[in-house]
Amino acid sequence: MRAVHNKWILILMLGIFLSCKHEESKPKLMITNSEQSMFNDAIRDYYFITLDSTSHYMQQIDTLNSLLKNKELFLKSRAWYKRVEPMLIAYDYENYVSMNAPNLLKVEIDDHQDIKIQNPKSFQVLEELLYAEDGFSNKDLNSVLTYLKVRIPFIKKNHILIAQRDRHHLKMIRDAIVNIATKGITGFDSPMLANSLNEAIYNYESIQKVLDIYKEAFYDKNLFEEWSAEIASAIAELKKSDFDEFDRYSFIKDHTNRQLELAMTTAQDWDVELSDSRSLNPNATSLFEKNFFNMKMFSMQRAPEITEERIALGRQLFNDKALSSTGTISCATCHIKEKAFTDGHTKAIGINGKELQRNSPTLTYAVYQRSLFYDGRADGLEDQIVGVTNNENEFHIDLEQLEEKIKEQPVYKVQFDSLYDGKITNMNARNAIATYIRSLSSFDSKFDRNINGLEETMTSEEVDGFNLFMGKAACATCHFPPAFNGTVPPKYMESEFENLGVPKNASFENPVLDDDWGQYYPYEVEEKKHFFKTSTVRNVDLTGPYMHNGVYKTLEEVVEFYNVGGGLGMGLDVPYQTLPPDSLKLTEVESKAIIAFMKTLTDQQFENLN
Repeated sequence: MRAVHNKWILILMLGIFLSCKHEESKPKLMITNSEQSMFNDAIRDYYFITLDSTSHYMQQIDTLNSLLKNKELFLKSRAWYKRVEPMLIAYDYENYVSMNAPNLLKVEIDDHQDIKIQNPKSFQVLEELLYAEDGFSNKDLNSVLTYLKVRIPFIKKNHILIAQRDRHHLKMIRDAIVNIATKGITGFDSPMLANSLNEAIYNYESIQKVLDIYKEAFYDKNLFEEWSAEIASAIAELKKSDFDEFDRYSFIKDHTNRQLELAMTTAQDWDVELSDSRSLNPNATSLFEKNFFNMKMFSMQRAPEITEERIALGRQLFNDKALSSTGTISCATCHIKEKAFTDGHTKAIGINGKELQRNSPTLTYAVYQRSLFYDGRADGLEDQIVGVTNNENEFHIDLEQLEEKIKEQPVYKVQFDSLYDGKITNMNARNAIATYIRSLSSFDSKFDRNINGLEETMTSEEVDGFNLFMGKAACATCHFPPAFNGTVPPKYMESEFENLGVPKNASFENPVLDDDWGQYYPYEVEEKKHFFKTSTVRNVDLTGPYMHNGVYKTLEEVVEFYNVGGGLGMGLDVPYQTLPPDSLKLTEVESKAIIAFMKTLTDQQFENLN
């Protein structure tokens, strides 16, 4: 009996010991939602190493060196910059934007008395100087070097890695993955060298380094191994081919989306919640799923919830001609559903048949633009509606009249009673219409269904077209995925405007520059003349004629316009053109493939209309 008794004591003690050992090894104790991460010091150390290395090679570039030596030093500095980039994007975004800015004038306008015009001094500018075929001036080179040699050490003093929590570091990884897919592999920030695939590898090396720091924090050790295997596989793909031949379609489908899945699984493993107060939905597992964006961050602050009932009310108001001064036009007059909410005209037609200055852009995916109208004069959908109602050639009524017209129709009273607490105000009416417009972003085109693995119907030509769009043709350096408009990843906080040198006639032999000055007004800034918003390419098969003035009737003409280098490429005088004037050298087969791809971006509801 005593032996049996002792046996049970030993078993009990062993159980207690193993239980204690299990508790001691629980990695979840190392992760927190509410306190500073215990891994901050290790990540800060890596941040300093990468930043110091970036600076080390930058400091050695000198106008007295040979060009070959300066190119070698530039590539080394750039490689280390790309390793520090994920941390800059996450924690020092303004310096990231400054260091990585394209070689284009930056114009900031607050009012007539506060206009700032700056020449960028970034890695991109340095690359274009060092690798320019026609040479460069030492004065220009020295100017950029002087800035970068001071700026990079200055960044280190910002103390950006102090009180981050574990969820912040996981979001850093996630944003880096999005940035690689949407900008990194497109050539956006390596305009001369197209060194984007190597630079994506350097990004992934830093992602792996951060994961290595967190290795012991994974509750599921297999998850860490899955991460390591996936990153190794992605890097192997990036090493397999050159820039023009790289299969971006398969990379995003097989790697980017897989990495987003792993990020979500890691949040669950660490028991942390990623913030939903940013532009991207932290739970999205595909770059091209409907919920990739966080819709509430593209709506007014404290806006009412988007519901089917509010969408239905907005649709009703959108189609109601009684809301215009003459009772003859509605929003739907210029934004026709069957034309993907455009009007098919070279210039839109307002009240009394009045021809407007520009055509009607599509409202599909308009929610994902930070500025509205071709010249960006509205800051949101509700604001855009004010511009339409007040315009004497459109609705030609003020907001008080809009309210009264709605109140005159008893049918609306019941809806506003239930959806807006009985308050028929112009703001609530505008919110309802804007809510309907926000619903016009389904991300369910043939392309979306295929890249999300829901069907396998993409032709090889269409896949080639996507790869060209994202690579050699450089379309995605302005039309950023997944909305394929000008809203800039990975933060999606601003929308770009471009000067393409659009002509007023469709002749490629004898073009004449269009006389619409776009963003030149109202501040009359010369450097903003001929700038217009970068519209979405989604549903483009239905939204012709193209450009703000409808100058091109076919997609073939549009692709050729870009292929020859825009207005400058055709010989027009366009001092501030943002589109490179050099020919893309696209073959006829390649141009056809790009068009074939763009046609796959037609939303499912429109697929049988054209």
